[in-house]
Amino acid sequence: MKKSIIALSILTLAATASRAQEIKPVDPPLSINGSVDSYYKYDFSGHNNIPTSFASDQNSFSIGMIDLALKKKVGKASFVGEVSFGPRNDQSIPVPANHIQNLYVGYDLTDKLNIIAGYMATFLGYEVISPAGNFNYSTSYLFTNGPFQNAGTKLTYVFSAQVSLMAGLYNDLWNVYTSAGRINTIGAQLMVVPVKGWTAYVNLLNGPASGTELDLTTTYQITSAFKLGLNAADFMAPGACPNGGFQGVALYPQVAVSPAVTLGLRGEYFKTKTGNYNSIAAPAAGESVTGLTLTANIKGGPLTFIPEVRLDNGSKNMFTDNHGAGTRSASQVALAAVYAF
Repeated sequence: MKKSIIALSILTLAATASRAQEIKPVDPPLSINGSVDSYYKYDFSGHNNIPTSFASDQNSFSIGMIDLALKKKVGKASFVGEVSFGPRNDQSIPVPANHIQNLYVGYDLTDKLNIIAGYMATFLGYEVISPAGNFNYSTSYLFTNGPFQNAGTKLTYVFSAQVSLMAGLYNDLWNVYTSAGRINTIGAQLMVVPVKGWTAYVNLLNGPASGTELDLTTTYQITSAFKLGLNAADFMAPGACPNGGFQGVALYPQVAVSPAVTLGLRGEYFKTKTGNYNSIAAPAAGESVTGLTLTANIKGGPLTFIPEVRLDNGSKNMFTDNHGAGTRSASQVALAAVYAF
């Protein structure tokens, strides 16, 4: 009897093992994340006065956008598709009706080498389009005047957890899905982690139609409560605008005063070069602007309340007062709510 029970157990185990070998591994689930945001803003001039991106409605309870990102990776192959709807979408992509923020595919050629091709958020700069990715709700002059997206292909080689290098080939123009006839812009990014908590990115984007931008973006989590970020950039306009472009630097100190509340300051200096360059939102040629933005992030689960005070001061009259006369300074307050999921 005992031998029969042992034999039956062995057969049962063998059958179970055989069925287990026939079960195919389950693909990782589709990842869905994004954000929804709304805001109130008041400029003390009585009209929209600071020309950086988004949050342009004056004395109004307004909406930003709903942002939806889909991601999936099976084996070595992956894709990202991100769409958005709302005023922030309309101001951030070349064809608002298409609603596409990111659309690209990727493949791991080796354990260390990856290739991506499609339409991608730019790798330059400290700030991004989605409000869930920024500490400040208003955006910097460096962000507004740099690229938003680049279409092309890039290779990234990870030497170690401390060093990686990216090289890419992109369409001739920034922020468009298709080229104007040439694929002649090159990009590169060196990522280094000098010490634990400190990450730095040195970025280059160069093309005859869009110009050349050299950018440094770095963050250092100095203590568990204090983080310091920095973005510095130099842009040389293309040959059609000789001596045009801009230079700027922005500092982002942030301190967590409690698990739910963090205070931060963005201090930015932005200067246009002397050449004739049609900048999106900047002082006239050869002039500068300094911006100070005090922001708080107050978290309640996935919802973040963002009260903000911003003061900008130009080297000359680049703003207007409540009578429409030119003035060197502008100030605004805002309260935003961002739900990230």
